[in-house]
Amino acid sequence: MRNSAWWKSGFLSLILFGFAISLTFAQERTVTGTVSSETEGTIPGVNIVIQGTTQGAVSDVDGNYSITVPGPDAVLLFTSIGYSTQSITVGNQTSIDVILVEDITQLDEIVVIGYGTQKKKEVTSAIANVKSEEFNKGMVNNPAQLVQGKVAGLSISKPGGNPNQGFTMRLRGMSTIGANTQPLVVIDGVVGGSLDNVDPNDIESMDVLKDGSAAAIYGTRGSSGVIIVTTKKGRKGTAHIDYNGMVTMESVGKYPNVMDVDQWKAMSAETGEGTNFGSQTNWFEETTNTAIQQAHNLSMSGGTDKTTYMASFNFRDGDGVALNTGYTQVNGRLNLRQKAINDRLTIDMNIGATQRESQYGFDEAFRYASIYNPTAPVRSEDAQYQQYDGYFQQVLYDYYNPVAMMEQNVNEGKDQRVNVALKGAFEIIDGLKIDAFYSVQNQNFARGMYRDKNSYGTGMDRNGLAERRYDENSFQLFESTINYLTNISGASLQVLGGYSHQSFNYEGFSAEGGDFITDAFTYNNLGAAKDFNEGLGDVSSYKNSNKLIAFFGRVNLNVTDSWFLTASARYEGSSRFGEGNKWGLFPAIGAGVDLANVLNIASMDNLKLRVSYGITGNQPSNSYQSLMRLGPSGNFYYNGEFIPGYAPVSNANPDLGWEKKGEFDIGVDFSLLNGELFGSFDYYTRITTDLLFTYEVPVPPNLYSTAQLNLGEINNSGLELTLTWKAVQTSDFSWSTTITPTYYLKNELVSLSGVYNGAELTYGVRDLGAMGAPGQSGVPLVRAEEGQPIGQLWAHTFVEVGPDGDLILRDTNEDGTVDELDRSVVGNGLPDAEFGWGNMFSYKNLDLNIFFRGVLGHDLNNTYRAFYEVPQMIGSYNLPVTADDMRNAETGTLLNNSSGVLSSLHIEDASFVSLDNISLGYNFDMSGNSAFRNIRIFVAGNNLFYITKYKGVDPSPRYDDGGNVLIPGIDRRNTWFRTRSVSLGVNLGF
Repeated sequence: MRNSAWWKSGFLSLILFGFAISLTFAQERTVTGTVSSETEGTIPGVNIVIQGTTQGAVSDVDGNYSITVPGPDAVLLFTSIGYSTQSITVGNQTSIDVILVEDITQLDEIVVIGYGTQKKKEVTSAIANVKSEEFNKGMVNNPAQLVQGKVAGLSISKPGGNPNQGFTMRLRGMSTIGANTQPLVVIDGVVGGSLDNVDPNDIESMDVLKDGSAAAIYGTRGSSGVIIVTTKKGRKGTAHIDYNGMVTMESVGKYPNVMDVDQWKAMSAETGEGTNFGSQTNWFEETTNTAIQQAHNLSMSGGTDKTTYMASFNFRDGDGVALNTGYTQVNGRLNLRQKAINDRLTIDMNIGATQRESQYGFDEAFRYASIYNPTAPVRSEDAQYQQYDGYFQQVLYDYYNPVAMMEQNVNEGKDQRVNVALKGAFEIIDGLKIDAFYSVQNQNFARGMYRDKNSYGTGMDRNGLAERRYDENSFQLFESTINYLTNISGASLQVLGGYSHQSFNYEGFSAEGGDFITDAFTYNNLGAAKDFNEGLGDVSSYKNSNKLIAFFGRVNLNVTDSWFLTASARYEGSSRFGEGNKWGLFPAIGAGVDLANVLNIASMDNLKLRVSYGITGNQPSNSYQSLMRLGPSGNFYYNGEFIPGYAPVSNANPDLGWEKKGEFDIGVDFSLLNGELFGSFDYYTRITTDLLFTYEVPVPPNLYSTAQLNLGEINNSGLELTLTWKAVQTSDFSWSTTITPTYYLKNELVSLSGVYNGAELTYGVRDLGAMGAPGQSGVPLVRAEEGQPIGQLWAHTFVEVGPDGDLILRDTNEDGTVDELDRSVVGNGLPDAEFGWGNMFSYKNLDLNIFFRGVLGHDLNNTYRAFYEVPQMIGSYNLPVTADDMRNAETGTLLNNSSGVLSSLHIEDASFVSLDNISLGYNFDMSGNSAFRNIRIFVAGNNLFYITKYKGVDPSPRYDDGGNVLIPGIDRRNTWFRTRSVSLGVNLGF
């Protein structure tokens, strides 16, 4: 019996062992595939190893491999010199094709320059590169917002939360006062492309050409800098489908600090002013709401060795925080690349199209919501208000029920943009390429506004008022370049030559008419306006065009990766100039030396000193400024009837020529600790001469009172630093931080004087701008003075509130009388410094991004306080909450500023630090048999808080006032309230 038991147990063990062996072999399988790269085709000699073992294989000369794996949980590691290691879980797959990504060091990163690319280590000018993973997160609706605070020297600002308002961009301060102040935008080679025709989800990278040497290759329009946008392209390999979706809740971040009902009643009792209508209305709650926005992006990409593609569809829809405001936007993009003739011929086609429908609302409603009586109702059943469709109205100057304004009237529009670009490049011999590029862009803008017949104010006065406007602008661009790259005795030489021809067309018309029998058609039945039968309607139209033609070239030299030289020139002509000045030459040169290589500094990966100088230009904003033009001017009596007359509306200036900016830049690029710490430092100084500016000229001898001239000079300079530290880099946790501070040393209006038609034109000192109505139309805002900084805020100096509530101001000139001669400089509207500070964390599958932004040293004229911080005005308005400095310290008497004197009391330090955006995401692990390539969920916040002493709703800089860049720092009463938002989103890859 004992032997039998032994035999049975031994036999059972043998069976179990055999079963285990068979199960093991049953799970084993052979996996085959091909290994290739995005640019070099198949890769031989790639090591494929099963993670945790020494078992492996090597790809053959055609990139093919075969390996036996123990089961579905096996992880294959693909490694090859020059490429990043890639790991793939086998799952139930038997065929796995892999595309390895080149392992590019920080110095070998490619940056986009004008008409080409360079390795970062070869760049001799100030260029900043921001990749998609570094972009600002959250609900970003405008591409400019992606790099806000990310580039030293690039200021991007948008006061308030208007979803239909664009961003103001300034690069290295102000370089012009009468021409284009925004950087030139180049999108996939399209010079002058519209950022509004690119969805932020479709952008791969943005390169900013900051100095004159980098921008000179673009000549005429490079003075304010250049932003080069590269959109996402397809890559060969497995087709990918990606979806990105987001839902956002946006709310008002700050309201003006106005009185509530109880405070208003107390002030009314103290002053004996004001009417209590018996209601309790929070006008901010009535005119604003929590806005819901959504964004969806669906893209498809992939390709073969010969053809690659990327197609995307974007949908955005959202409300504004103000009643009856918002937008709906649809965008599509298609990027195709085809190779032929043994890959020597490459054809690229890019198509982008956008349609946006917007509800603009009425900005002035924010002003009225801030000042409307809190005891007044929104609506009333009283018979006297039925003429206003039941909305409460109080008949006072510049005083309207804001809810009625938003609900009774219509203000909307539709924008359509299309851009098509086609490029063919042929490599004649190794290193010699020639290409031709053609692009056409068309933009259409339709606007419609209607003021209801029963809308108190203009609508009622005109018995309904309709406005309609159409504008169209387009351009065609043809460019061709020839590029030669060769190596000579260890030196790399690249030579570029090119030709550019761009033609622009602008046209449009507008019509306005009133007196309708019904509101039913709003602005869509202008022919029914009786104004046109009575000669009261208004119709206008326009059309103009211009051309730019240029020849350009550049030479790049790299000697042993240590010495670098770049020289370029652009010879460009514009039809907008006078007969003798249509052409201009814009040269540039830059040199650099990597001291780490030359001096063999072992502790430094890179220490490149670079110096550059370049000249860029600017042309007038409008065509025909060099010509004498005629326009309607009254009537004259002839042969028994009145004949319309014409008179000059401009002076001829055949000498009108290029505005030129010369810029010197010295910088250092550095990298150490094996690329863990790297950055750049720059000092720049720029002088703009022959400023394009509209001057007042004497009549006679001139036929008109103003002329577009080249006179004057601006000088500005500054310091910039970009510093990145990859502080922690482990398998589970990483942290990198980047800071981008900028300090503006000088922004000076050197001169605005000169000679025209034999007359001496002396600008000297000018007081510019006006506070406006009510009561302050003659009050200036800014002093512009030769030899002084731009942006000097001009006002009386507040001393104290007198015992009787009188306003005590400084007698600046000490003549015993306080008058307009006692105004002085009380601040400056331009910032002294700016910075961005970003932190990127990752822990296993979690990622966290936090970005702070600061703007320091600028002041704002808080016009809301200047107009309404007057207790005696409570008879008509709600007012700001009374501050301590609005009373006499001893008697407690309220300030009586009923005359509306602007003083330093209303000029405030608007420096701020904000938490611009923060995002937290989680990436799910994807097994080999998952239908998804990746899944990421995230939550993000934008503009969550501001740290500032400014009492207004938004401390962001105002870089102009009504388009006049000589008047910065004015916070107008119609500014939208600042907003903050929280978003939930998902990224899916298939």
